[in-house]
Amino acid sequence: MPNPQKPTHRRYAARPSHGSIRAVVLALLAVTTLSVLLGFFANLTFRPQGSANPMNSINTQHWYSLAAKQMDGTSLPIESLRGRIVLVVNVASRCGFTPQYKQLQELHDRYSSRGLTILAFPCNQFGGQEPGEDNQILEFCSTNYGVTFPVMSKIQVNGPQADPIYVHLKKQSPGLLGSEAIKWNFTKFLVDQSGNVLTRYASTTSPSDIARDIEKLLTPEA
Repeated sequence: MPNPQKPTHRRYAARPSHGSIRAVVLALLAVTTLSVLLGFFANLTFRPQGSANPMNSINTQHWYSLAAKQMDGTSLPIESLRGRIVLVVNVASRCGFTPQYKQLQELHDRYSSRGLTILAFPCNQFGGQEPGEDNQILEFCSTNYGVTFPVMSKIQVNGPQADPIYVHLKKQSPGLLGSEAIKWNFTKFLVDQSGNVLTRYASTTSPSDIARDIEKLLTPEA
């Protein structure tokens, strides 16, 4: 008699439960979020002089090759600021942050003789809040806020016509989640005496709060 065939038993791989899949997804999301946050805070962290990325020499050479257009039509070579701390800010006359002119002037009065240069760049790209001509802008900030630090000719800071100075600054110190675009008026960049772009500050950061970072770069008073 033929042997009866033994029943075959198929083995199925155990399927992961919905709970385990959810746990893996949440773990991946947590790792991704942590990586993004670490990158974000790394961009916001103040870096002491000479501690920027390994491309420092190339980046600083490029910085010192740039020039800013002044209101009288002449160029201000950034090379002339070598050895000085530079605070760059895009300004506007009809913005809620316009009163920051006062604190910027206070920084100028306090630190200019010790090596700080503030460069203000009027820009009309945010809410159309800087519509005036150069001479009107200069009259406004000098009359209303007693500004004596350099105010450059009006420029664009975003888009294809962005001034090369801002192209460089944005690349060296991107903002939230790595975005290079300037978000609003009175965004600020701090550049050290060697041309390293150290920090980008949001519009909401008052100039007086930047004083402590400037102090870290200055040599103590005698």
